[in-house]
Amino acid sequence: MNSWDRDKGIVYLVGAGPGDEGLITLKSLNCIRRSQVIVYDYLVNEKLLGYCPEECERIYAGKRAGEHTLSQEEINILLIKKAKEGKIVTRLKGGDPFVFGRGGEEALALVDAGVPFEIVPGVTAAVAASAYAGIPVTHRGLSSSLTLLTGHEDQSKKESTINWDKLATGTDTIVIYMGIKNLSEIVNRLKESGKPGNTPAALIRWGTLNRQQTLTSTLDTITEQAEKARLKPPAILIVGKVVELRKKLKWFDNRPLFGKKIVVTRTRSQASVLSAMLGELGAEVVEFPTIDILPLTDLTPLDEAIRHIEEFSWIVFTSVNGVDIFFKCLFDLGYDSRALHKVKIAVIGKATGKQLTEYGIKPDLIPEVFTSEGTVKAFRSISDNYSGKRILLPGSAISGDLLPEELTKMGAEVLRIPIYHNVIPEYSRERVASLLGVDSENGSPDLVTFTSSSTVRNFVEILEKTGFRRYVNSIRGASIGPVTSGAAEELGVRIAVEAAEQSIQGLVDSILSLFTNTTTYERKL
Repeated sequence: MNSWDRDKGIVYLVGAGPGDEGLITLKSLNCIRRSQVIVYDYLVNEKLLGYCPEECERIYAGKRAGEHTLSQEEINILLIKKAKEGKIVTRLKGGDPFVFGRGGEEALALVDAGVPFEIVPGVTAAVAASAYAGIPVTHRGLSSSLTLLTGHEDQSKKESTINWDKLATGTDTIVIYMGIKNLSEIVNRLKESGKPGNTPAALIRWGTLNRQQTLTSTLDTITEQAEKARLKPPAILIVGKVVELRKKLKWFDNRPLFGKKIVVTRTRSQASVLSAMLGELGAEVVEFPTIDILPLTDLTPLDEAIRHIEEFSWIVFTSVNGVDIFFKCLFDLGYDSRALHKVKIAVIGKATGKQLTEYGIKPDLIPEVFTSEGTVKAFRSISDNYSGKRILLPGSAISGDLLPEELTKMGAEVLRIPIYHNVIPEYSRERVASLLGVDSENGSPDLVTFTSSSTVRNFVEILEKTGFRRYVNSIRGASIGPVTSGAAEELGVRIAVEAAEQSIQGLVDSILSLFTNTTTYERKL
C-alpha cells in the first residue's frame, strides 16, 4: 500500500482538528491544497475549504449526530470511486480520523478495494477543547491517566462493551465524546460504578471556536445544569479533578470580545484582516460579504492609459481592488513597477497603501482622513494649482464625483477609468435567517460592521430581497466613518459606534472601546 499508482489515484484520510482553523497541521493543509476531490464532514471548519484548488470538487458528507447526508457505506463507495478515477482525494474529518472518526473503517474499505491511502492525524477534541477551556487532561498530583470514550456506542451491539466498574475507579480523567444526548445515563453509570457524585465535571460545546461554551459542575448536578443552559451537541464531557484547574487556567474566554457575535460585511477578499483582528480579540466572526468585486470585461481604456503612463503626473488609488487590477493589467502588458518611476501615487487608506507596497512601491501621498474630501485637502496641502498635470483615477464604476471634480477645479486634467463593478451577492432566505438569529440555533449578532456606504446599502437590500426588511431597525452597526454612518442612518440602521480613525485599525479599536471601555489592540495593518 506504500506505492501509489497515479492512474488509480490516492485517498488521504485527514484530521481537520477540532474547529479552530489554526490548529490544522501543515501536512493536512498540504493535502487539502493538492486535492482534486475533497469529502468533508459537518464539524470541519469550512474556512479550510478555501485552501482547495479552485477546480477541486467539494462534497459534503454530513455526519452530524442523528443526521447523515451520506451513510458510512456510501462514503466508502464514494472514496473508492473517485480514487479509481485517478483523483487525489482528501477525506477531511473533524478532529483525528482514528479517534472516534471511523477512519479505520474507511481505511479498511480502501484496503479491500486496492486503493492507496495515507493517514494524516489531526488534533483531537479531547485535548484541544480541554486546553481551550483551561483544563489540562493530565496534571501532576491530580491526573496521571486518561481515558477517552464515546457517548454513542454502536447501536447494533446487544449491550455495552464499556467496563463501567473499572472505568469509574481505575482512571483519573475521563473524556467522553458526543456525551450530551446520553448525559444522564452516562452520569448515572459512573456514579453507580463508584465515581463520587462530587467529582468535578465539565461540558464543552463548540470547543476551540469563539462561540465555545464551557459549563463546570459536578456529576451530581451536571445534567440539571446542562438542561438549564440548553446545551446541545456537539460537546464533550470531562470528568475528573483536573476540571478544578479551570478556575486558574481559564484563558480563551477571558479575551475582551469573547461571547460577542460580529458580522463582517466586506468583500471576501478584504474580510480576512478585519475578521482576524476581531477573532484574536475573542469575537465570533461571521463573514457576510455584501459586495462582490468583478473586474470589467473590457479594460482597454486602462491598457491604453498604462501604455502612455509617462504622460501622467499622479495616479490615485481609492481601494485595494483598484491596486490589484491595475497591476495585473500592467504586468499583462509586459511592464513592471519600474514603468511608474516618473509618476507620483496617492492612496486613500492605510490598507490601500499597504497593498501598493506589495508591488514594491511606497505611496507619495496618504491623506490624514481617508475620504474623498480628505484626499482633496491633502492635494491642496501640496499645491492649489495643478494646471498641466494629468491625474489617472482608476476605480469603481460607481465611484463618486467629488474627487475628480475638485481636482479638475484645481486645474488638473483627470482621467477617471472604471475598472471594476461592485455587485450584490445572492443569499438564500435560510442563510440570512441564520445570520440574524431568526432560527433557534444561532443567536442574533451583537454588531454588524460597515466599511463603506455600499456595504450598508447592499446589506439592507439583501434583507429586503429575502423578506427581512423589518429587522433593519434592530441592527446595531459599527461604522468606519461619518459618510458610512450617514448612509446607515438614512436607511434606518442604528450606528452604535463610529471609528475615530477611518481605518480598519480604527474600527477595531472603537469596537473594543464600545464593549470594554479600553483600546489596547496593538496590531497594525
